[in-house]
Amino acid sequence: MITTKYKLSLIIFFSLIGACQAPKETNSTTSIFESASSVDAVRNQFSKLPENDIWWTKNGRDMAWNFKNLHRIFPTVNVYRNGPVKELEKELSHELASYKINTPKGQVSFYDYLHSDESTTMGVVISHQGKIIFEAYPRMKAYEKPIYWSVAKILPATLIRIYEEKGLIDVSLPIETYISDLNGTSFAGISIRNILDMATGLDCSDNYFTKESCYYLYSMSIGDGFRTDIAKDNPYDFIKETIIEREIEAGTKFSYSGLNTFVLAWLVEEVTNMPFQDALSKEIWYHIGAEADASFLAPRYGIPMTHGGFIANMQDMIRFGMLFTPSYEVVSNKKIITDAHIDLILNGGNPKLLQNLNIPNFEESDVKHNVYQWDSVYDNDDIFKGGWAGQGLLINPTRDIVAVFTGYKKDDAHHALEMRKFLREVLNGVFKDNDRLTIN
Repeated sequence: MITTKYKLSLIIFFSLIGACQAPKETNSTTSIFESASSVDAVRNQFSKLPENDIWWTKNGRDMAWNFKNLHRIFPTVNVYRNGPVKELEKELSHELASYKINTPKGQVSFYDYLHSDESTTMGVVISHQGKIIFEAYPRMKAYEKPIYWSVAKILPATLIRIYEEKGLIDVSLPIETYISDLNGTSFAGISIRNILDMATGLDCSDNYFTKESCYYLYSMSIGDGFRTDIAKDNPYDFIKETIIEREIEAGTKFSYSGLNTFVLAWLVEEVTNMPFQDALSKEIWYHIGAEADASFLAPRYGIPMTHGGFIANMQDMIRFGMLFTPSYEVVSNKKIITDAHIDLILNGGNPKLLQNLNIPNFEESDVKHNVYQWDSVYDNDDIFKGGWAGQGLLINPTRDIVAVFTGYKKDDAHHALEMRKFLREVLNGVFKDNDRLTIN
């Protein structure tokens, strides 16, 4: 008979064995919290915010701090998580870190470039086959929630495709079919598909420099631009009451405008009868095992800046990206992004929209098309969405890769958007045989 004393000895023995085993590595980089800012630093940054202009006119380190702390500066609305966190395993690759890239100062390793004075990248995280294979946070803490600016534009488009597959939306129909308030407006008669593809033909492309431009007037109405007396009260009224000139037939040419994205978010609200951020919570963020709630900037009346105000930690952006890869099961119990959805992105774009821009040497590039708010779909199945001043989400469903980066402008001429080129250079070099990889 085993005595109580012997049972106790066995429990202690096996407990010690368990304690001596190496813990499974997750996405946490340290178990000790370190504050990203001192009290004096926070006060100092607030004192630098301009009083007679929009806040983002500050470049350099001031912009970097702002990009990581906009939740302190402006009101936000939540995008809610739910359930247990789906931990992301790490198998860090020396090959990625040491891969030599061509920079203006010669060849340097990818890792060294990110930490050099030439870079304005704050963080980069890359996953392959559902595991983190590279991460670097040269100018931020891993737990911080930076803003992704126009990367946010794919979120309304993703929801619309989900509702399209549920039979709730027909994107071939004009937008006023679902938003009756747009009858008689400049958007009337434009198909949802043309709005998705940035091909409305309306003269309202992004212009943050001329305060009388169509786009700046929109940005003032949603609380993004610096408000003056000519600003409309809110973006819904702006669209209903503003006559926007047509410069070309809809569906003819790519013309980038965050106003289109706002209309798409409005469509989501009409179809679901809930605020956009709640629809995003319900359809996506609730189901990806996210570490944290995300949020949108909502400076005016709690209206989310769906064209560019998304705030989330980088690991959760990786989780979102995994929905578009074969590794979706790492983060989700259901297939939220269908194979048909992915096929649409990879093969369903209209190449003429970009070709009609008459971009020099476009025919020699490896870009196939833009589609559903994605900026670029490439011959190798990379899909990319960039954000102003240096953010990006790159997904390759074929290679099962997700990469996210965030950065800022050093000055008017330099920002981290070149990371798209460097990132693709690294990934195409390392994964030229699709899944060859060296792990530390």
